[in-house]
Amino acid sequence: MGRAFEFRKERKFKRWGNMARVFTRIGKEITIAAKSGGPDPDSNPRLRTLMQTAKSENMPKENVERAIKRAFEKDTADYKEMVYEGYGPHGIAILVETATDNTNRTVANVRSYFTKFGGNLGTSGSVDYMFDRKCVFRCTSASEVDMDELELELIDFGAEEVFKDDSDEEKAPEIVIYGAYESFATIQKYLEEHGFNILSGQFQRFPNVDLKKVAKEDRVELDKLLDKLEEDEDVQNVYHNLDTSDDE
Repeated sequence: MGRAFEFRKERKFKRWGNMARVFTRIGKEITIAAKSGGPDPDSNPRLRTLMQTAKSENMPKENVERAIKRAFEKDTADYKEMVYEGYGPHGIAILVETATDNTNRTVANVRSYFTKFGGNLGTSGSVDYMFDRKCVFRCTSASEVDMDELELELIDFGAEEVFKDDSDEEKAPEIVIYGAYESFATIQKYLEEHGFNILSGQFQRFPNVDLKKVAKEDRVELDKLLDKLEEDEDVQNVYHNLDTSDDE
């Protein structure tokens, strides 16, 4: 497969905010999933996985229940998932995923951030082609797993990369699976039917072009732009092609 190293750098491509920020993001996804597929996790696989993701992030149960209930409240506006694309300082490609109940507010805010910090908001498709969208699962197994055999099996279900992540010494090793975007449901079904404990299931984007290096001392405006985007309440995820491998 040859792309494990790239996949394992996922946390360098997007920066999560604090706990409240993560809860807000997951809560919106839960509301959207419940709205489209119903409030019963037994019959709504996407909702079921999001609830497992919420649990792994220590999101309170009442927050999850509130997010599901919100999907069916008459006075709650529908969330629309919108993607914005542009370039930041030094030609860094930036893709912004949002979930909003007011697209006018969101696009105005996103445009203002790009303008204020030396970037340009582009048109649809201007940078999207630079990113591949993948599904990502993290899970554990109560019994010993032959990783080679598991990978061979999961390839038939759309998996592209399967490996064990034991980088966190404070946590038990987790199995990480990357697959094609459209293979989310088939991979989820396989894991559930074979007794794996799914910790999280998400969609992420990964640069498919060479990452661009920018010296840290030259990144003041770029870092401000990325931070401002990620702090916006309508923004779910921010992706870019900045090489941050020397940051740590």
